[in-house]
Amino acid sequence: MTAHRNLGFVAAAATLLAAAPLSAIFDRWTWLIEAAIAVAAVAAAAALSRLARAPLWGQILAMLAGLALGLTWLFPGGTELLAFLPTPGTFLHFGELLGASTQDMRSYGVKVPDVDSLLFLAVLGVGAVALLADVLSVGLRRPALAGLPMLAIYSVPVAVYVDSVPAAGFVVGACGYLWLLVTDNVDRVRRFGRRFTGEGRDVDVWEASPLAATGRRLAVVGVALAVALPLAVPGMTGGLLDRVGNGTGDGTGRPGQGGNSGRVDLFAALSGQLNQSAVTELIRVTTNEPTPFYLRFGVADELRPDGFRDRVPTGRPANRNLPDPAERAGQGIERHRYRATVEVKNLNAPLLPVYAEPVKTDNVNDNWIYDKNLQVLYSGRENARGKRYAFDYVRSTYTPSLLRAAPSPSADDPVLRAQTVTPSVRAVDELVKRLVKGKQNDYDKVRAIYDYFSVENGFSYSLSTHGGTSGDDITDFLSSKAGFCQQYAAAMAWLVRAAGIPARVAFGFTNGSNTGGTYVLTNKNLHAWTEVFFGEIGWVPFDATPAAGVPGSVRSAWAPDTDAPDEVTPSPGSTTAPGGVDPSAGPKRPDRLDKDSDQGLSLGDGGPTRRSPVWPWWVAGLVALLALLAVPALRRSALRRRRRARAPAPASVTLATVPGQRGEVRDIVVGVDADRARAHAHAAWDELLDTLVDFQIRVDRTETPRATAERLAREAVGEDAGAVTGVRLLGRAEERARYARDPLDGEELHPGLRAVRGALAARADRRTRIRAALLPPSVLLRWRTAAAEHSARLVAGGGRLRQWLLRWSPRRLLAGRPAR
Repeated sequence: MTAHRNLGFVAAAATLLAAAPLSAIFDRWTWLIEAAIAVAAVAAAAALSRLARAPLWGQILAMLAGLALGLTWLFPGGTELLAFLPTPGTFLHFGELLGASTQDMRSYGVKVPDVDSLLFLAVLGVGAVALLADVLSVGLRRPALAGLPMLAIYSVPVAVYVDSVPAAGFVVGACGYLWLLVTDNVDRVRRFGRRFTGEGRDVDVWEASPLAATGRRLAVVGVALAVALPLAVPGMTGGLLDRVGNGTGDGTGRPGQGGNSGRVDLFAALSGQLNQSAVTELIRVTTNEPTPFYLRFGVADELRPDGFRDRVPTGRPANRNLPDPAERAGQGIERHRYRATVEVKNLNAPLLPVYAEPVKTDNVNDNWIYDKNLQVLYSGRENARGKRYAFDYVRSTYTPSLLRAAPSPSADDPVLRAQTVTPSVRAVDELVKRLVKGKQNDYDKVRAIYDYFSVENGFSYSLSTHGGTSGDDITDFLSSKAGFCQQYAAAMAWLVRAAGIPARVAFGFTNGSNTGGTYVLTNKNLHAWTEVFFGEIGWVPFDATPAAGVPGSVRSAWAPDTDAPDEVTPSPGSTTAPGGVDPSAGPKRPDRLDKDSDQGLSLGDGGPTRRSPVWPWWVAGLVALLALLAVPALRRSALRRRRRARAPAPASVTLATVPGQRGEVRDIVVGVDADRARAHAHAAWDELLDTLVDFQIRVDRTETPRATAERLAREAVGEDAGAVTGVRLLGRAEERARYARDPLDGEELHPGLRAVRGALAARADRRTRIRAALLPPSVLLRWRTAAAEHSARLVAGGGRLRQWLLRWSPRRLLAGRPAR
């Protein structure tokens, strides 16, 4: 048992080492401490159950109980007994944590903060893997199979990370797995006997042998190759060599800095946040601009057949000199310089939100880079959560006449070549040709496409539609004319590109609630819009999403609200220049849209979501568990009733009385049924043996019935005269049934059985009595024996089938065919 306990503790330690890849997901090490406590509880429960010589199923139940106690102590629900004993309310609390984890997984990106729901999910998963590893390593003696649940832990960061997964966690986990295998093999060698070297010399168990040394070297080389090969082979991962070879330019051919760690899918993140029912504060921004435009953090400018994709930004450190938009061409653009301070609360992404065209940053280190083409701040090493920084930025405003006069980009312009690539979709191409027909300049073409997304043309706001951006998704959106900001932005960018004008999708925040110049931005303010490139001017924003569906929506002079009752074209210096808010736009505007009452974009909650009660499922599960645990006891009771149903055979039956030859009276008597009496004796004796097994009394199959009865009368039943008489009667009945011509008849055997059972129960401890009543060992032993016999028969049948197939193997038939 000492070796088993040692192997169990090694399995627990190996599980913790295998959980090392989770460090790439969580921001702190709280998960490791809590996981260690849960694994320790599982390992301690397993060791105690083996110390009590519990069967494998008992060990599993003990480990489940230990895991439940550990989780109760780590994640209390407020209804526990003695701070660690769970109650039904505790399990309801666990169910709520699991339900919340599915929402939080969509709300957070790597690295994840210490959120109770996600910590509970991680600790529960590691504890379950520890249980499986213990069962496979110690209970079934198959430690190699324990690598499968351990590998499941590594699949978690693989699924979360988009490009690559840090290799250090895999190396640590592989070392733990090798430790488990080595420990198991040493234990097997110790139980087998002495070891010998290749020279035939008897050695000590810890002395290295050439074979063992070779195995260790092969294991180290195998792990090294498994880690190094994906990093070295191009195309297998976005690993080390990809980071060295790629992301080193600033988009203009000059060297720069880049990275891709923690990359997030902007479209997926936007959809997940907008569909959340809870409101979460993400950003606080303070600016001296009276009416700021959208705060932005990402861009998707790569259009593939499956939709828009965001690429990894590249550039130079953001704490150095940033490009000044005033240096660009484009006369007549009105520019103003402002300053903003941003405090990131819960935005978990490697992107720093900034207003367009930042020119200077403060409190931003070298790990953050600025891509001047995408106009985003990005880091391959850090996360935005918890950051506080400030920056100066330039706000550019345009007039429709200025944009109409802007020349189209030249044919060799890199932006035109890269940002007008569009997969051919017939319905989209035909719509674009119809919309831009007769338009002479880029701005009029863009305005024709922009004005098309209006209520008058049947478009409405809806969050219940699919959020894809592929050609089929865009076609479906243009057909149904119902969607949310993601689809409006992607559809307009696609149509503008189809017209031969560069366009992309930008991501950021609309203006939230304003308190003294400080805007509070929540997940309900997340937004996407379109940016169009004009020659000698640059990227200009257009928001085609219906303004009434978006709180904090901003409309400009060059892109007014097409659904307003009276379109207003303000002067260049008016308050509706970009940053100016159209009075008709916003959540307070009368709702003229056929939309979903803005579920997910309105800051107010539409009322609590009614959730189906969880307790019926817990009750059903508890009933099912109790029914499963009651099966052995029911089986034992049914077997006892069946044995008792064989009533004792009568000694004799008088049929009639007749006179004899000499005047005496003679009765006609029918004797006892011998076969029935023997069956009754055997059934009573089998019941006695099962009773002995239930109460853990030794059963020696080599003893005669009389010897067994005398041993029980002397050692087991004590001074109970009724039990002594009963056990001797049972022994005599079984002995006569086995060896005598006439079995014992006319004796009641079941009262003797009851007396023996009562005496054994009186002498047994409480644990033995409870086990004999609820989980009778005789039934479990019979099931185990039957399973072993069935397994042996299956193996034998498989062997016979294999031999039969070999007899009719074509190769063998051809080999035995005589040559001509």
